[in-house]
Amino acid sequence: MSGEALFGDDLLHRPRRELAPGAMWVPGWLRLDQQRWIVDRFHEWVNGPVPIRSARVGGHEMSVKTVCLGWHWRPYEYTREAVDVNGNRVLDVPDWLVRLGRKAVLEATGDPQAGQAYTPDTALVNHYDDAARMGMHQDRDERSRAPVVSLSIGDTCRFRFGNTENRNKPYEDIDLVSGDLFVFGGPSRLAYHGVTKVHPQTAPAGCGLETGRINITLRETGLG
Repeated sequence: MSGEALFGDDLLHRPRRELAPGAMWVPGWLRLDQQRWIVDRFHEWVNGPVPIRSARVGGHEMSVKTVCLGWHWRPYEYTREAVDVNGNRVLDVPDWLVRLGRKAVLEATGDPQAGQAYTPDTALVNHYDDAARMGMHQDRDERSRAPVVSLSIGDTCRFRFGNTENRNKPYEDIDLVSGDLFVFGGPSRLAYHGVTKVHPQTAPAGCGLETGRINITLRETGLG
């Protein structure tokens, strides 16, 4: 057995870390069985009333495919019906996902009141294949500035987290691994962020995905 196999990065401890005020990275937050169960739900969602699709930005299709819950997102707007797909109303955000979002905010902030108050009413569930990327952007289509909760399952991605002023430096690149939690709110709520690369064949056995990456982002729209 090679030294790389014996002492690979998967054996290195990855402590939780605050990248910027209000931006907390919690590696390994979801267990494998939890990841696998969520992947099963993902397959139900993509076979629901609104199929997964690539949103169009400036006339160009995104490389990431998205299925939405609660509210349907298309660039710069939320609607209850998927007017750019088939006109059907999207599925509701399930109660278990709301509870998971509250636990995530509590985990990230250590504030029970903030955790209990968090009530995400939309989930953008993104699927990345090997070639998918996400350009640097702000999550600013919501009226609410409650935290964004991000969950990663499947292949590892290179995630770039930047500043609130522009897409340029300063930013930091980290590897989000299957099961990782990332929460950003407060002063970092409007930070630019993106995915520059997906590392193929890095999904752990037993997570429910053989290839690709699922990213669930929970938000409060503030739309009522």
